[in-house]
Order: sequence, then structure tokens, then C-alpha cells
Amino acid sequence: MIYLDLLRRPSVARVLGGSLIGRLPTAMTALATTLTLRAHGADFRFVGVASGVLAVAMALGGPLLGRLVDRWGQTNVLLISGMLSCCGMVLIALTPTDEPLVLVGAAVTGAATPPLEPCLRTLWPGLVGQENVQQAYSLDAGAQELVFIGGPVLVAATVALGPPEPALGLSAFLCFTGVLIMATSRPSRDWRGQPGPRDWRGPLRSRALLVLFLGLAGVGTAIGGLNIVAVAYAERHSVAGGAGTLLALSAAGALAGAVVYGRRTWPMAPTKQMVLFGTGLTAAYLLVATMAPPWVMMLICVATGVFLPPLLVVSFKLVDGLAPAGTVTEAFAWLITLMTVGTAVGSAIGGTVLQAAGPGTAAVSTALVALLGTGFLLLCHRLPETRRVAGPAAVPG
Repeated sequence: MIYLDLLRRPSVARVLGGSLIGRLPTAMTALATTLTLRAHGADFRFVGVASGVLAVAMALGGPLLGRLVDRWGQTNVLLISGMLSCCGMVLIALTPTDEPLVLVGAAVTGAATPPLEPCLRTLWPGLVGQENVQQAYSLDAGAQELVFIGGPVLVAATVALGPPEPALGLSAFLCFTGVLIMATSRPSRDWRGQPGPRDWRGPLRSRALLVLFLGLAGVGTAIGGLNIVAVAYAERHSVAGGAGTLLALSAAGALAGAVVYGRRTWPMAPTKQMVLFGTGLTAAYLLVATMAPPWVMMLICVATGVFLPPLLVVSFKLVDGLAPAGTVTEAFAWLITLMTVGTAVGSAIGGTVLQAAGPGTAAVSTALVALLGTGFLLLCHRLPETRRVAGPAAVPG
């Protein structure tokens, strides 16, 4: 089944479109907040603190909201969290010179970020059928790249027309519009989590899931490192568009990887695929350390993106199969949280090593942590719990 066939299925275009619109602020809010605070005289120290509060609150709030969705359903949790997150953005826009209120706004915005991404992934089996889930996850992973390309462009376009505060207002508008579109759809209204035993550990009581998440966090460090290394590379070499071009090429590679992966039959077991794609991703990021000439580096940046969507698609399938009953939304939220944490750690490692030893060494350091993450994926493949659920890969319809 090709992607257009999926989009023609009832409610698929609506829930995917609503999710993407509502997720655009995740690629807008940090940048819009930074520009707003700087426009009102905030120093970079406070900007960094506010951005950190936003990121940490988002990482902590995601699994909690996922747990609430598993217990109460999607609609009310999405609508309430969407309203609260929008209020946080508006608070920052209205009080950019009041540091305590800015931090409150950042905390509320992050912690209440609607769990649109995990909610969408719990809907896919019912929307397209289990036999087409691989294609749906690939479509989802590819479309997600549009969020990270389109979000900064929207902020840039808004700021070009006037002060930066309206960019936060636009972010709030898109957040609630997307939530409204998705939360009022019939699949979202009707979805209910499976009953299961209550445990404070939630999905983390699955040893295989925990190892999988640690592996993905390790892989995420390479992504965070590239954000730093690309800037340093562009400062030393003539690249049209600078670091933005290199990162856009990585996103383009990811989009291509998602499209190709979803259209093929993969007879290899999902756990073996996961190790294969993790290894390929690590190798591509090691090539970044060569600091090759610009035209070669552009090709390398494309390669860094190619392996990520297939790795994520396989991970989505394993999360769906491994999550204990009643915890699937929270499990998807933990996946996002650990990838986000890994990316943040990668940026920190990359920046520290780059300052001390240069961009090539920085790229090697984060790629080696990604290699360690791939080792966790290999360990996950060997766990009996994982091997029980890792059947043949889905066959395209």
C-alpha cells in the first residue's frame, strides 16, 4: 500500500495533519522565546536558563501526560494540556522582561506540551490495520521532518515582519489548532487504553523497553552533536546557507530514508534491523569527523539522516509490542523523552569537546556515544522478552 492510499483512509489525513500542525510549536517555541528575550535585553545566561527549563519540563511532562492518556483517554488530556501550554507561551510573550514569570511560562509550556506524537502512534494500528503499520510509521517519521523544517521557517517569516512576540502567539495558535483537529476526531475520541496492573514504573518495568530507550538516547547524542559541529564547520568553510544548509540536508536524508524504508519489504527481524540501522547511523556520523570538503560534507550530512527514520520506525513497532498492557502511550512518550535527553547531552558533549579540541574530535566523541547506544540495541536484540515480539517485518500492501 502506497502512502497516498494510507492518506485516503478515513480520518488518517485529519489525525496526521492535526498532529503535525500541533507539533510545529516544538520546533518554534525555543527559538521564538530566545528571540523575544533577546529583543528585550535579556542576556544569554538567562536565555539559556529559560531554554533549559523549557526542555527539562517537556522531557518530564511527556511521560506523565502519556500515563494520563492511557488511563483517561486522549481527548480531555490533549485539550487541557493544549490550553495550558498555550497559556505558557502567551505568558512569555506578554511578560518578556519579568524573569520569574518567563520561567513559569517556560515550565508550563514545556510540561503541558500536548502528547500529540505518542497519541498518534497509538492510533495507527486501528487507522490502517496491523499489516500496514510499518508504512504508517514511515509516513509519520517522514512527515515529522516537515515539523523541524517548517517550524523555524515560520518563526523567521514572522520575525521578518515585526517584533518576535507574535511568533510565540503563532506558536500558541498552531498548538491549539492542531490539538483541536486531532482531539475532536472520532479515532481519538474513541481510543481507550488497555486495562492493566498499576505500577509506578509504568512501561519502564519492561527490561527490554528500558534497554531500547537507553540505546536510542545514546544514538540521539550524535544528532545533538551535529547541531554544534555543523555551526563550527560552517564557520571554517564556505557553505551556502551555512549550518542551516547542512542540517537541512540531514533532514532531507531522513525524509528519503523514511520513504524508502516504508515502501520495501524487510524480511530481517525488527531487532536485527534496529542494530543494522544503528550501526549505519553511527558510521555516517563518524564520517562527519573527517571534516571533508564542503561538497563531500553535504553528502555526508544527507547520509546522517538516512538511517534515523528506519531506526525509529522499527523502534515504534517494538515499543507497541513490548509495552505492558495499559502503558503504550506513556511508552511512546518515554521514547521521545529519552531521544530528547540524548540530543541535549550530545549538544553539551559536542560543545565542550569542540571548545577544547576542535570540531573533528567533537564529532568523534558524540559518534562514539552513539556507538555505545548501538551496543544497547544489540543487547536489546538478545533479550528473550524482545525476541518473543520481534516477528517478521510488516509486508507492504
